[in-house]
Parts: sequence; C-alpha cells; structure tokens
Amino acid sequence: MDINLFDYNLPSELIAQYPPERRGQSRLMILKRSTGQIEIRPFSALPEYLVRGDALIMNNARVFKARLLAHRQSGAEVEVFLTKSLLRNANALISLKGLRSWEGLVRPSRRLKDGEEIIFDERHRLCLKENLGDGKWLIEFSSRTMEQNIIRKFGHMPLPQYIKRQDESSDSKRYQTVFARKDKAKAVAAPTAGLHFTRSMLENLKQQGVKTLEVTLDVGPGTFKPVKVKDINKHVVDAEFASLSANVCKSLNSVKANGKRLIAVGTTSMRTLESASVNNNKIEPFSKDVDLYIMPGYRFKFSDCLLTNFHLPKSSLLILVSAFAGRERILNAYQEAIRNKMRFYSYGDAMLIL
Repeated sequence: MDINLFDYNLPSELIAQYPPERRGQSRLMILKRSTGQIEIRPFSALPEYLVRGDALIMNNARVFKARLLAHRQSGAEVEVFLTKSLLRNANALISLKGLRSWEGLVRPSRRLKDGEEIIFDERHRLCLKENLGDGKWLIEFSSRTMEQNIIRKFGHMPLPQYIKRQDESSDSKRYQTVFARKDKAKAVAAPTAGLHFTRSMLENLKQQGVKTLEVTLDVGPGTFKPVKVKDINKHVVDAEFASLSANVCKSLNSVKANGKRLIAVGTTSMRTLESASVNNNKIEPFSKDVDLYIMPGYRFKFSDCLLTNFHLPKSSLLILVSAFAGRERILNAYQEAIRNKMRFYSYGDAMLIL
C-alpha cells in the first residue's frame, strides 16, 4: 500500500502543546468498527463503555529524563538523547570496569570525534566513545553514580518534537502515567493513551469489576520514526524491549475464557499483547525485544478494543489503528475530530475503538 493513503491535513493549532489543566479533562471519541458510528464524549465517560470482567491492558513503562544538554570543550552546545541502555554482552558494545554504556542520538553530530568528552560542569562529564552513524553514538558514563547524577541534575523530559517548547517542571508529572512503575524508568516517550487516567478513575473501574493488567514496553524513539518509503510493506519498526508476566497471562487467559474483552490502552500495549505466543490456546509470557509491525491485513489475536490518542500522518501508528478499524473509517474519524477541534498527539484527546 502507498504511504500517501495514510496522510491527512491537520491545522497546527490542534497539536496540543500542553496537557489539559487537570488530568482526565480530555475528550473521548468513540468509534464503532462495525458501523463507523462516532460519538464524542468527555473522557470521564469511558467506564460507560466497559463491563464487569473486561480488562484494560496498560503499559507501565516510566519515562526518564533522557534529554541531556551539555557542551564541548570549545563551549559549543551539544544535545545528548539517551535511547538505549546497553547491558554487558559478548558483542562489540561492551561495558567494562563499571562503565555505563548507552546508545544515543547526539546533535549537532558532524564535528564530534570518537572519544570526545562532553561537559556538564566541572564534575560531570560523559564520553562519546564511538560514532555509530546516522547521528547515533556509543556513550559512556564513568560509573553508575555518574550516570544517575547527570540524568537527575541535567536531564530533561523528552517531549516530542511537535511540542514546540522546552520542557517545564510540570511535565515531569504530566508526561507520565499515574501507573508508571519507578523500576520501569527506561522509556524515552510516554505511552500517551494512559496519560488520561486518574487514580480515582482507576479505583472506580476496579469497583466496577473492570480489571487493569500491566505489561511493559520500553518506548523508544522509533515510536516517532516516520515512514519514509512509498510502499508501507518496506518500512521497518525499531525493536523495543517488552515483557508480559506469567501472572498477567493467567488473568488475560481468564478474561478471554469468560468471553470478556481485552482493551489495549495505547498502541504500545497492543503491540506487546499481539507479540505474545499461544500454546494450547493460552497466551504465553515473554520478556524480549519486539518489532511487530501491524499494518492492514494483520489478523489480531488478542486485542478486542483499543484506547489510543490521535496519531501523526504517514506514521506506523496511524497504519496500526487503520489495520484495527479500517483505513477509511479512521481517516473519516480524524476528519470528524478536526471538525470538532479535538486536540491531537501526545497531550491531546483520546479515541476508543470498539
């Protein structure tokens, strides 16, 4: 399929630059796949579309302050964007003698040299160990303490580039779900469909008999990777680490056995769920890198519904939701969202696809 089939025009003023004043004050579009029927409600109406025994599948990944601003010896400014922690292994990217190695994007990258030190202040530095090409570098911190101190003192929340401002103190909370786990702080982008949930809504859902089941997918920069090829079949999705525990699988299998629905909260949760294997008609646990690319023609194994935000034109995420609901229905729904001046992208409104 031609990538131009997944394009649409969005007025720039509908790209949300800030979250709503209070968490959960977003709007919610409901799209029924069977008929194409559309409703627009407050997000607080979500529980009305769920029934006892349904399960929300939520990505509990936590965003860390991956964007580091520093300078070279010359004083020239440098931005280091940490994208992937590299564990000690047998390949060429090895962390030795307590060094903490990362893969990251560095800009401007053109004049930087292998082995160059990047400076934050007199005591805090990192090393650009090796140029990996395409703006990617092997980055080393001298110790775990140095790594943690630099991220804590000099890190910024990695807001997407379509948010045309610097991060603010409020983003540390608002660009983070209320269910993000502190021990899961490896994501460089938020699972944004989860940003709408408040603790009170989650408690009310629990009282309603709706399960909330957590999976993990460490969202990487590839979530914003544009599809640059004309034929969408030739696009490659970057691998990201994901895990699905045995206990969650037990609950997932119980939900399916009882004839209730699995509602993926966000495309990352859906890709994690759909990356699972089946054995004896049971969803199996896993912990691995996943690179599932969902496009029209994909046969969904587990996901019954999807709660998601509105996505960029010509993106793999727009292709994914089109695979789930149908390209024409999705593009029609997006035009309806534009007509109703709904807010788009990470800090924008939500869509529930039933």
